[in-house]
Amino acid sequence: MPTLIHAHFLAHTRLYLTFIIIILLVLAPTLPKVPPGEHLTHIQAKDFITAQTRNTPTTYYEGRQGPTGFEYELMHQFAEYLGVSLNLNAKHHPESVLSAVREQGDFGAAALPLLPDVSDVHYTRPIIQMQPLLVYRRGLHGIKAPSDLVGLEIGTLSQAGTSEALRELQRDYAGLSWKESHALDVDELLVQVESGVLDAAVIFDHQFRLNRLFFPNVERGFLMGDPLSMVWALPRGRGLGLLEAANDFLQTLQENGTLDHLVNRYFGHDDYLEYVGTRTFLTHLDARLPQFTDLFKQAARDTGFDWKLLAAVGYQESHWDAEAVSPTGVRGVMMLTHPTASEMGVDNRRDAAQSIDGGARYLRSLKDRLPESITGDDRLYMAMAAYNVGLGHLYDARKITEELGGDPNRWQDVREALPLLQQQEWHSQTRHGYARGGEPVIYVRNIRRYYEMLEYVEHSRQQFFQLGQTATSDSLLLPFELIPPLNQ
Repeated sequence: MPTLIHAHFLAHTRLYLTFIIIILLVLAPTLPKVPPGEHLTHIQAKDFITAQTRNTPTTYYEGRQGPTGFEYELMHQFAEYLGVSLNLNAKHHPESVLSAVREQGDFGAAALPLLPDVSDVHYTRPIIQMQPLLVYRRGLHGIKAPSDLVGLEIGTLSQAGTSEALRELQRDYAGLSWKESHALDVDELLVQVESGVLDAAVIFDHQFRLNRLFFPNVERGFLMGDPLSMVWALPRGRGLGLLEAANDFLQTLQENGTLDHLVNRYFGHDDYLEYVGTRTFLTHLDARLPQFTDLFKQAARDTGFDWKLLAAVGYQESHWDAEAVSPTGVRGVMMLTHPTASEMGVDNRRDAAQSIDGGARYLRSLKDRLPESITGDDRLYMAMAAYNVGLGHLYDARKITEELGGDPNRWQDVREALPLLQQQEWHSQTRHGYARGGEPVIYVRNIRRYYEMLEYVEHSRQQFFQLGQTATSDSLLLPFELIPPLNQ
């Protein structure tokens, strides 16, 4: 009898399962289906991909040679990876990027943090780690620990990930309060600290490294909480093809070293100019540069350089001092040697007009004499290195670069070889012998940073003045939301 009952039960079970399968087969055509590659197929069909992004120094901005920025370069390479064009919608703040991804697509790339409890979007694999950092106005003492923040005027950006670090801290320090804004960017937030409207701010460490030279009155404090992952966001419900393609692309860049190269290029140079040097530069910017500005601009018109680049060379050479003389006898604003001055027709090296004109023409002649195989910024950087160390030593370094398996047409490779000219093992094999090859590496590096500061000041001084005027006249007008202490 138990056997018959068992057989009867199995028969009924099979009938039940068969009935369920039939029902599912009947209903299946009416259920919504999303092909795994629907979104990706749509992008390839329209032949472009739209990135919801932001116009910030760390994400995307218009540089000297067109669009640039850490995430812009990644976005551009991703579009090429997909075989489509890149379209940007950069009029966003952190809070609006995700909404735009949900409503418009195709993906969001705006220093987005990987946060829990965010619906309707897929996140890619992590791109880089973003570490929250407390920065404060120089002159405030005793800002060494979280307990020192209670009672300070602190600002941060909302929905950017840094406010979460403050909320986590507030659990242990109930008296902690701060202000959040979705209308400002990191550089504008740092202006508030620099000008004294805020005592401190919480941003990400890589953002401070990129901006610190422009804000010498802002001091690095301490790291806060755990690092967050920077990710891209894609809309849900349109298949996983685009997400898989993005993850494959980012993994490839991580494995072949491209991602590390970009990180170092954008965020790895915060120590190039120490605080004192930066303060001195900004002081001379107001006290010395104005008397030479017209001369630099005229020389730029005659030679085709950006006047700010020539000014940066002049600062590196003499700190904009027409009477400067080095121990080796070079002199003037552009520190011309006697042979170079003669070659350029300069008879008075201490005459600022002759010195700047001669230095600009000499830099142009060096750039023009380089092989045609050296192009773009590589050509400019090598010309600047030759201005410092001589064209012959530069050629020697290019030869060493080639022997080491590097590309002699890339400044990144040649700058690794230049210091080897100081070693007998290497300079004994060269045509021009020993040179202090480490100096042109620092020389070019510093000029690039001085140029960046000149660019920044020229484009931002008026904006910051207006922002400072607004802030000091009525701080209530600033776009901040107050987060009160928990013990209030």
